[in-house]
Amino acid sequence: MTNFMLLKPHNMKLLTLTLLVMGSLTLAWSQNQSPYTQAQQILSERGEVYFRFDYPAANDLDIIKTVSVDAVRNNHVFAYANRKEFEKIYQRVSGLEILPSPSLQYPARMAENLLQVQSWDYYPTYGQYVAMMDSFVNAHPELCRKEIIGTTVNGRELIILKISDHTGIKEAEPEFLYTSSMHGDELTGAILMLRLIDYLLSGYGTDPEITELVDHTEIWINPLANPDGTYFLGNSTVSGAIRYNGNFVDINRNFPDPEDGPHPDGNNWQPETVAWMQFMSQHNFVMAANFHGGAELMNYPWDTYTRLHPDDNWLQLVSREYADTVQFFGPAGYFDDENNGITNGNAWYEIDGGRQDYANYFHHCREICIELSASKKPQATALPGFWDANYRALINYMKQTFYGIHGIVTDSITGEPLRAFVEVVGHDADSSQIYSDSTHGNYHRLIKSGTYDLCFSSPGYYSKTISGVSVSDYNKTELNVQLVKITQSAANKQLTYPCLYPNPASEWLYIQHSGVDCPVVQVTDISGRPVNTTSSCKSGLTTISVGALKPGWYLLLVQGENAFRLPFLVD
Repeated sequence: MTNFMLLKPHNMKLLTLTLLVMGSLTLAWSQNQSPYTQAQQILSERGEVYFRFDYPAANDLDIIKTVSVDAVRNNHVFAYANRKEFEKIYQRVSGLEILPSPSLQYPARMAENLLQVQSWDYYPTYGQYVAMMDSFVNAHPELCRKEIIGTTVNGRELIILKISDHTGIKEAEPEFLYTSSMHGDELTGAILMLRLIDYLLSGYGTDPEITELVDHTEIWINPLANPDGTYFLGNSTVSGAIRYNGNFVDINRNFPDPEDGPHPDGNNWQPETVAWMQFMSQHNFVMAANFHGGAELMNYPWDTYTRLHPDDNWLQLVSREYADTVQFFGPAGYFDDENNGITNGNAWYEIDGGRQDYANYFHHCREICIELSASKKPQATALPGFWDANYRALINYMKQTFYGIHGIVTDSITGEPLRAFVEVVGHDADSSQIYSDSTHGNYHRLIKSGTYDLCFSSPGYYSKTISGVSVSDYNKTELNVQLVKITQSAANKQLTYPCLYPNPASEWLYIQHSGVDCPVVQVTDISGRPVNTTSSCKSGLTTISVGALKPGWYLLLVQGENAFRLPFLVD
């Protein structure tokens, strides 16, 4: 077997061209074979197959979930499948046709050195990509820090850069995340992210807009979330890139899902998935986007639910702003798919296990999927045009973290920062509530213009509701909040503020309280709908069975002479 990892660039180019020609000949030769036979041949070579089939009848739509849907166009579903997925679907759909892999349509123009990469009209080798990320840090150590959040199936690095005026410390600022190419063959975003890093670092101190962003936001950028897929044929080329990871699993179907549980695709969490889950749990991201290709639009939540997100009007606002901007600066006909460049994800086509819904539901981060180009791997010479059309929109999207309702939650006596549960009363549902950051107590509630009531709660403190908080689009409302600690003298002898543990819980949840009387308890989902649980109580301790609950956030209502509402997580 050829060791692609050791091939030199000029040999790799020759091999890539040879593979493309052979692939074309194979496809032409195989046209007389059945789709199943064609698929098996491709799967043995690439681990995934690209195909289309007729859109299923309304009573059989669940079949779409069997594979990794790429797009829905003209009553056809375009999709990828690994061997196991293809076996599940091929006899259940009509009009199945095997298609050439998009990444094999033409050879990629690969850079021969870092200087060519920096002209932004070549694709980098894996070594050049790593070297470029290092060069940003070396050139701007005061503004840029590199982290490796994990390694891939095949041992490549998942690299992310933090861009901030104080990279070594955590500040009371919104955290923002851009990440690209979770599907390894969708590469427009990877080049745009490299160029955005360069643009932010080189513009700091001279461009007021860039300087304000870097001074008041903690920016994290990951250009390649699936380097195993991108460099499937070896480190020297992106030709032949695949969608899936090194285990032939779609990472963007592998995350815990708010409706379909921790493993919606039936696979174990992949190394890349685990790396992102751990990284996001260590941060308090306010806003994010992940970049894809194959269409040109903003895909906003939800992907899994048919119902709308509570902040649907805000999601449409920022999506429309992005689409309008790139349409103005881009060529005619660019970025106008679906509803003139924006779509609700589920209305386009449902996916489960996506990173977008995972970030929104489990981490309270407003993340949107941005499809940058109809071609997954555009000709390298076209890449500067995509930058020209998108860079202003990329900056405007980041600036949305400045707007909405912002403040700091502290202890009313000591002034110490508090991690608090921040709820927009009568508005929030499906985990749209947010938390203030535990380090500085800062919170950032992005929301459409209006007047709202906000409730702040933290364990050991009295909840506080502030009514009539007004906010307007593209403006910031500051609201600092002090919470009063519950003392023993203030608590009644029947029920002091309860201690809840473990949190997260898996089978049992315990409420420790004082006094002989048992409190009344009720568990609801995050939108306030009651869920069925059983509980028992002995003096000082109530035990609740939560093993039958789906993973996710819940609220525990504890009612004695005083009432408390406590969030907890089932893992």
